[in-house]
Amino acid sequence: MQSQGNTDMQINTFKTFALAAALLGGLAACGNTFGEQAVIGAGGGAITSGVLGGGIGTGALVGAAANVAYCQHYPSRCN
Repeated sequence: MQSQGNTDMQINTFKTFALAAALLGGLAACGNTFGEQAVIGAGGGAITSGVLGGGIGTGALVGAAANVAYCQHYPSRCN
């Protein structure tokens, strides 16, 4: 039987790996169109916010805005 401390540690480890995967996934795919950029950013923001215990909708909104802004400002880094 696992103790509560071990379970909490496993959950924190999972959250760390999930966050890293979400961030790296966001770096790998920026989107070619405005819509793709918004959807990809929203997905990354929602996943990250969910893993960190925040609001999914807020994370999606912030992620979409951030990805679109980045891709529009640095188009050569997104393709």
